[in-house]
Amino acid sequence: MKKTISSISAVVTLATLFMLPMEAGAKEMTGEEVTFGRKLGNCLACHMIPGGNLPGNVGPPLLAMKARFPDKAVLRAQIWDATVKNPQTIMPPFGKHQALTEKQIDQITDFIYTK
Repeated sequence: MKKTISSISAVVTLATLFMLPMEAGAKEMTGEEVTFGRKLGNCLACHMIPGGNLPGNVGPPLLAMKARFPDKAVLRAQIWDATVKNPQTIMPPFGKHQALTEKQIDQITDFIYTK
């Protein structure tokens, strides 16, 4: 029970951070910035990604993504809503909950796919 409450608390905290609006007139971010940025993708909070600093270890390392996901659309679908394949995942459904835009999900997918 304690682990469930802790997991729910972590997901709520992360979801709150992901939903912070971008400032009007802000420069467009690169895929790396969206992926590594602590206010949007924040993938480093849970995953080790080559080139990223202070990675988490809750999720799997994002390495050899082309080998793990030969079909890039499957990787994008995982980022969009990981609960489709694993209803028990703690990965937020970024697309389904509109925490990230379609373009931001594409940027993350493209960047992660190169790792």
